[in-house]
Amino acid sequence: MKKLSLRARVLTGVAAAAVVAGTVGAASASASAPAAAPAAAVKTDTKNGNLQESTHLTLEAASRAAQATLDAAKKENQRVSVAVVDRNGNTILTLRGDGAGPQAYESAVKKAYTAVSWNAPTSELAKRLANAPTLKDIPGTLFLAGGAPVTAKGAPIAAIGVAGAPSGDLDEKFAQAGVAALGK
Repeated sequence: MKKLSLRARVLTGVAAAAVVAGTVGAASASASAPAAAPAAAVKTDTKNGNLQESTHLTLEAASRAAQATLDAAKKENQRVSVAVVDRNGNTILTLRGDGAGPQAYESAVKKAYTAVSWNAPTSELAKRLANAPTLKDIPGTLFLAGGAPVTAKGAPIAAIGVAGAPSGDLDEKFAQAGVAALGK
């Protein structure tokens, strides 16, 4: 039997919960990309159908993105923590900026996890809670602005989460600076 990825398990769980609860809006609110989109970052090995190839950030790229994020926050005199997760939501690295609050570290990780799980900025996902309030009950997620997905050919391959600025809008602005640094 084929083991499902964390993203697939989470989306399947949300869909099942929507059916049980009778809230069709929860399933449609959680889906952020067409089902075919992940195929760009994960493809089956043509020589061996039992294997898949997937696209991942290197540690060097994750470090560059995290540092660009901290630099953007520092320019605005903000003290934040940054987390970069891979396509499966596993933490690649975290950086705690000088003076960042103790809550920022865990919040940054959860925002990154949430952004990669739905391939959408967490500010956009937070708006979806009006139609699907139980989404916030999924373990490890945080539906506050500050998470930004990193994509390759439209599919999520990683995400950056930021926490500690006085507003989620600033957190997300800094996360987007990290994503932009990967394009250089």
